[in-house]
Amino acid sequence: MDLAELEDNFSFLDDWEARYSYLIELGNQLPKLADEDKNDANKVDGCMSQVWLKTKVDGDVLTFDGESDAHIVRGLIAVLQIMLSGKTKSEILNTDVPSVFAKLGLDAHLSPTRRNGFFSMVERIKQVASK
Repeated sequence: MDLAELEDNFSFLDDWEARYSYLIELGNQLPKLADEDKNDANKVDGCMSQVWLKTKVDGDVLTFDGESDAHIVRGLIAVLQIMLSGKTKSEILNTDVPSVFAKLGLDAHLSPTRRNGFFSMVERIKQVASK
């Protein structure tokens, strides 16, 4: 799935409950991280729940996998993968994540702590992309 398809899918969902369910469904499709990848180096600070992002840089392309102990956060990781994983470093750094976040309707319905956690994940990915 690409970002345009994700945006289309969200646009068809009439209410937050449907979007919330869709986020959980996206998160349930994520493969689990290996236990050895759930370490302090991969742990994302600034999230209320447990979140790990395992990043890999191949040339100029950054990919990542992630996992969380919270269903909605797993969905947010899936959204970030669609938005940023497999992109070049410059594409990642130039992506207007807050704009996409708003377009998906996530800015208006997530709690401040979930929003902060989401942007902590974005910051981690952008830090890796800036190296």
